[in-house]
Amino acid sequence: MKAITYRAFGSAETVLQLEDLPDIAPARGELRVELAYSGVNPSDVKARAGARAGVSELPYPVIVPHSDGSGVIVEVGEGVDPARIGEEVWIWNGQWQRPNGTAACSITLPADQAVALPAGLTLQQGSVLGIPGLTAAHTVFSGGDVGGKTVLVQGGAGTVGLLAVQLAKWGGARVVATCSPEDFDRVRRVGADAVLSYAEDDLAEQILAANGGRPVDHIVEVEFGANCTVDTAVIAPNGRITAYGSARNMTPNLPFYPLMFKAVTLEMALVYLLPAEARYNAIERINAAAAQGALQPPIAAVFDLADTAQAHQAVEAGKRAGAILVKTG
Repeated sequence: MKAITYRAFGSAETVLQLEDLPDIAPARGELRVELAYSGVNPSDVKARAGARAGVSELPYPVIVPHSDGSGVIVEVGEGVDPARIGEEVWIWNGQWQRPNGTAACSITLPADQAVALPAGLTLQQGSVLGIPGLTAAHTVFSGGDVGGKTVLVQGGAGTVGLLAVQLAKWGGARVVATCSPEDFDRVRRVGADAVLSYAEDDLAEQILAANGGRPVDHIVEVEFGANCTVDTAVIAPNGRITAYGSARNMTPNLPFYPLMFKAVTLEMALVYLLPAEARYNAIERINAAAAQGALQPPIAAVFDLADTAQAHQAVEAGKRAGAILVKTG
């Protein structure tokens, strides 16, 4: 099979290379997927660059990057239902704590890491569901149903944010989102009831006003450190803040007593380590929303496998209107 590999940390154009590798036969409990698309996420880019905290050397001699992808099951190992052969699936944790990810023509992995493609989504869209989709579903619903509540999505124009807005709206919430002004229309189109600029000095007051003067029940947070003061001001008593990022301020000062006297639940979400039940619940929400036509994963660009370095560079550039994919099939 054709695969993208790297054998050292470094820039995408320097270390990523296209080569031929053998297909891996599935062992017991595993299956092999012929991949159609591979999703490129910031975590993939950081791992290739050697920018992950606490990682100073390559964990494997050769790495095929990327954890997200989609394709068709072509082979199953012992203990896996042969009826799954031919099933269209999406992949989660493809390259998490293992050397072989989805930047290849096929991947062999445990059977439960290949999930049946939800009705209503294409394989291209399915390759966005691993990291962005599960992150969005978990951060919206980790505290339970959101029907009748107000959900604030901080960073509503990112791939996770756009999916979170759609899922929260599908779940029956009133959705307030923040982003840059140039992204207002795009965030409104996917269902946000109110969209505000994240850079305003009076953002907390604007959020409360957008919710009729009431605090919000749940916050999906992309920049916890930078937004902690605003989040504390607008969260309701017994509310929940679920954060999946804090790149701008990784060691924030926590306003403990203001949060404690609202009995706020703080959750730091890492999609790679979701417990089985939480992951199952997120998958069920994704499937249901997609089947009802309420979920359309945003895709910014698709690159050929040979151009994976360019895909990494697009992710590193930052500003984009959706997911970056590599066509593997």
